[in-house]
Amino acid sequence: MGIFDLFRRPDINAGVAQWQADPQGVLLDVRTREEYAQGHIPGSRNLPLDQVVRAQEGLPDRSTPLYVYCYSGARSGRAVSALRRMGYDHVTNIGGIQTYRGRTEGGTTA
Repeated sequence: MGIFDLFRRPDINAGVAQWQADPQGVLLDVRTREEYAQGHIPGSRNLPLDQVVRAQEGLPDRSTPLYVYCYSGARSGRAVSALRRMGYDHVTNIGGIQTYRGRTEGGTTA
């Protein structure tokens, strides 16, 4: 890893492709329920950052690969740290939806 890698943000488009190629993977949107309802990546599940401590309720298998995003990548970074402390061992911050180039949908939380 070079010095400039420290400043590079995750590429959400590559992260979504990685999730789509992973049959066991779960795509988590850690924005608020209101933000999620305004538009989210199809197939994602909403788990707001302030509720990440409840991840075990909906994701009991801590070996499940989790691909986490938010608006800019900051909240997803905090969520990834929290999930790792909780024992989830395959957690990836894929960045922020603000740079996502794919289709989005509105709807209710999962």
